[in-house]
Amino acid sequence: MKHYSKLFLTIIFSIGLIFNSGCKKQLDLKPKDTLSDVIFYKTPADFKLGANGLYNSLEGFNFSDTETDIAFNNANSLSSGDYLPSETVQSWTDAYYYIRNANNLISQGAGKTDPGIKNYVAEARFFRAYNYWLLFRLFGGVPLITRVLDVDDPELYSPRASRKETVDLILKDLADAALDLPLKSKIAGMDVGRISSGSASALMARVALFEGTWQKYRGADVAEYLNTAINAANAVMSSNEYGLYTAKGAQSYRYLFIEEGDDSKESILDRRHEVNISGQQYPYSVVGTVCYLPTRKLADMYLCKDGLPITKSAQFKGYNTISSEYDNRDPRMTMTMVIPGTSIVEVFNPLVPVINWPNSPQRNGNTGYITYKYLSENVYGNTNNGDNFGYDHHIIRYAEVLMIYAEAQFEKNGMLSDADLDKTVNLIRTRANMPSLSNSFLAANGLDLKTELRRERNVEFALEGFRYDDIRRWKTAETELVQDIKGIKIKGSEWQNIAPYSGAGYQSRTDAMGFLIAQPVSARTFSPDKHYLRPLPTREIALYKGKLTQNPNW
Repeated sequence: MKHYSKLFLTIIFSIGLIFNSGCKKQLDLKPKDTLSDVIFYKTPADFKLGANGLYNSLEGFNFSDTETDIAFNNANSLSSGDYLPSETVQSWTDAYYYIRNANNLISQGAGKTDPGIKNYVAEARFFRAYNYWLLFRLFGGVPLITRVLDVDDPELYSPRASRKETVDLILKDLADAALDLPLKSKIAGMDVGRISSGSASALMARVALFEGTWQKYRGADVAEYLNTAINAANAVMSSNEYGLYTAKGAQSYRYLFIEEGDDSKESILDRRHEVNISGQQYPYSVVGTVCYLPTRKLADMYLCKDGLPITKSAQFKGYNTISSEYDNRDPRMTMTMVIPGTSIVEVFNPLVPVINWPNSPQRNGNTGYITYKYLSENVYGNTNNGDNFGYDHHIIRYAEVLMIYAEAQFEKNGMLSDADLDKTVNLIRTRANMPSLSNSFLAANGLDLKTELRRERNVEFALEGFRYDDIRRWKTAETELVQDIKGIKIKGSEWQNIAPYSGAGYQSRTDAMGFLIAQPVSARTFSPDKHYLRPLPTREIALYKGKLTQNPNW
């Protein structure tokens, strides 16, 4: 079923682009002598064809956690904080391209009562919101364009909207879309993977939590957005359409992120892939030349099996051996990272297990940690020129909705009941075979709920690209990002006698405790006055002739 649905989507994506090749604002405005939309958009099938191309705006696999403190490969301008405004920004250009196409579909469906047409117009509203969200999370308020503009339309260069105006449009579009979108269980056959009402509600919860906490930690009133996040998350939870993936038992978290986890009840919004049709080669990048390496910051976040942090638990075995820090830890740690010196089937050795070390067969030992998450075990990935893995990128999954509900309730009320913990955080912990969290446990061990909620979010979504948005909305980036990026303990452990860490090049890059410094704090900066938002592309500012203002201090 999955194979045929993806084949269908891939083919019609291409067709959709032919019929719905809307223009980039400043470069390729649609000629006025093309096929009239009035002629084309008549039946639900026409609208479906137009909606198909919008799916290409869904985010693909990436290494965005390297922009933060929990992942690293090599120094980059974003994590280092030395990036400068660019003339053009692809994320800006792409978002407005898809926004224009969504606007076109929405306008063509105005006044239509056919349920089929309304469904695809709702998809267009979802994608308009989704692409404005991609802009908003990076730039803040942006120009809001809600109809198709001609080359001489004065609204073509509208000034940027406020944060509130931008986020409110996103939330309204998602609320409107949810009314006409089907439940996930009603999407079958070749349409599996299309946008559901749950997709709209889940994205609404994400956006509302982001803005609610962004405003809270900057001293503003947040009740409106936190309530929206709670209600939207609750709508998803109470729909009984979704659940955590548990089909692989104790190893379910590991297999969720490769082929076995595709199309599970946990999937709410995916960028879909299929072997020989729309394959991807992400696993090669994760452990190949590029690499997606966990850092010491991430490793130390994992609790011990008794539910206590390593600073409080008697179960923590320290760092003296190559594997001791992995002993008695949250099982998600060893489903996210490979224990050095152990044998696994992985992408470069898909038939016979091979012993893994930080630099072999992985090629980048810059932190000493080895990523296990995303490593497919399927042999086909090692054939057909290597661009042939078929598992999907989970953009929104049910675990996130559970965490959104818990965090929003806490941020609104300053507490979270044991009942709410049981229906959110503890479901996630149970899947990982970790002890439940309760208010009495927190009190007995001198722990605070905010820290533990954030820890749970960090480890559950490790290397999934959440950290950058989280530390910005919590307003902690100004402290978290101006620290050494550290790796394994070299001096005073077995690593000091194991190549390449026994070499002078690594030995000289350790702190007072013997931990590897992958990037020193002297090479990292984060200015609270400007780095919480990205700079707008300078060409856009020039095109707007003074109507588009740059973000502060850029």
